[in-house]
Amino acid sequence: MFNSRIPTLICLILTFFSCRNEQKNPGDEISFEEKSIGELAETSAIAGFFSDSTETKKLNLRSTEAVADFYKTGGYEPVWKTHQLREDLYSGIRAISEEGLEPEDYNEEYLRNSLTNLSSLYGQERVRLEILLTDSFYQLLHDLYYGKLNPEALYEIWDIKKEDIEISMLMKKAFDNEGITEVLNSVKPHHPVYNGLKKSLAEFNSALASEESGEKITHIEEGQIIKPGEEDTRIPSVVKRLKELNISVDTDSVTSAYTPAIEQAVKNFQEKYGLEIDGIVGSGTIRNLNKTREDRREQILANLERWRWFPRDFGNHYIIVNIPNYQLTVVREGNTISKHKVMVGVQARKTPVFSDEIEYVVYNPTWTIPPTIKKNDVIPGAAKDISYLRNRNLKVYSSSGETIDPSSIDWNSGEALKYTYRQEAGSTNPLGRVKIIYPNQYLIYLHDTPSKALFERNSRAQSSGCVRVQDAIGLSKYLLSNREQYSSEKIDSIIASGKTTKVEVTQPVNVYHLYWTAWRENNKTKFTEDIYNTDEEILNLLQKNQ
Repeated sequence: MFNSRIPTLICLILTFFSCRNEQKNPGDEISFEEKSIGELAETSAIAGFFSDSTETKKLNLRSTEAVADFYKTGGYEPVWKTHQLREDLYSGIRAISEEGLEPEDYNEEYLRNSLTNLSSLYGQERVRLEILLTDSFYQLLHDLYYGKLNPEALYEIWDIKKEDIEISMLMKKAFDNEGITEVLNSVKPHHPVYNGLKKSLAEFNSALASEESGEKITHIEEGQIIKPGEEDTRIPSVVKRLKELNISVDTDSVTSAYTPAIEQAVKNFQEKYGLEIDGIVGSGTIRNLNKTREDRREQILANLERWRWFPRDFGNHYIIVNIPNYQLTVVREGNTISKHKVMVGVQARKTPVFSDEIEYVVYNPTWTIPPTIKKNDVIPGAAKDISYLRNRNLKVYSSSGETIDPSSIDWNSGEALKYTYRQEAGSTNPLGRVKIIYPNQYLIYLHDTPSKALFERNSRAQSSGCVRVQDAIGLSKYLLSNREQYSSEKIDSIIASGKTTKVEVTQPVNVYHLYWTAWRENNKTKFTEDIYNTDEEILNLLQKNQ
């Protein structure tokens, strides 16, 4: 009697051997169907991998727990079943250098070799490939959205509101729709500054690759500052380096004299790189003159990483303060409404990186001395000379609001810390005529200043942490422009009255204190001084995490 199972068995055997001998192209379908009878099933093979700590350590996964949970939730089913899925992930890894990340951080070489020789992989080798593809995908999504580094470990204060994402859900979406590329693109920053930095990175990479014998660098030795009119043996090196950096120097012969023509070229360099435009060749100017093209490329990498930390959506209406560039920008529905010069915190009292929403403005504000200034400046000043308070129009108040006679206070005891110190509104008040408030635990806000001449300086790290704004009154009028009762003339009359007046801001406006030191402007890359010295720290940590 004819056995109906024989043809089926023959077909299975032929299929088994044909699969073994088939010449597959790189990235052809990964499958666990080549096992002989008695071998583990696909799901059991993946489950067994995660139960074997030796295997997980050998593969050196970056997201072991998250990948294990992903497979457990999916019943340990393999997910890299099609050529398209694997090729799209590998293409995404190869292209990740455009984002300032390293392909090898996502196992590029291992995956290339494995996918190229897929037909020769069997059993546990294919399990490892399956798992490593998933780990690479998970980590790629994480790093593109959150960044490789944790900014909270870098900054004394980091409080940026950013929506979390469910990476495992995004992965499932990609597998269900064969949409690896779409999901990768969805988590990248798409802000114009980030996209501009990517263009700059491509330009610097191209320039570095085209250098036949390396970049020509004239190194300038550190030493005493060089002032205009002085002589210094380093002046010829300064001139040579300026020319290498395409800074025009209107001089033919160079001696050790620091001439007006060289001074002007130095000022042009200082302006281009966000330095104080004083014509003095000091340590900051020399440090920036000595930066190579590779140094600047790395500065771009640090700033691309920063932008991965920032929110993907700033809202329809917001204010951004770029701390090291000393600039505030108002943006509404993608359009720049206005730009303002600002002053920010000095190195010892940095302006923090955080975000909040504006609530109100105060005209003719009083100034309540913040704790740091009270402890470090006001109390020591009063202890040394009691007239310190009178000269600054400062009054002392108890917790119940009663005025305290300064002469009755023991300034050398802890008693002085218990009191509130306030400066009344007026022309000498350091807050000027208006402050713009978004209540926060850091006691930071935007405000006017009577010292308006300081806005003409190129380097403006001048404050104790708050942000002084050029034309702060104009900015406040804009914030109240949706309230008819607060016309420009009405606000002028409130200011002229000298009376402290609080006005609610009823239109939603987010404010972001951010930090970046490179960007693209007029199709050119711009750099500014890293006033809080974080670029190098970011680069060092990025290299350690590779």
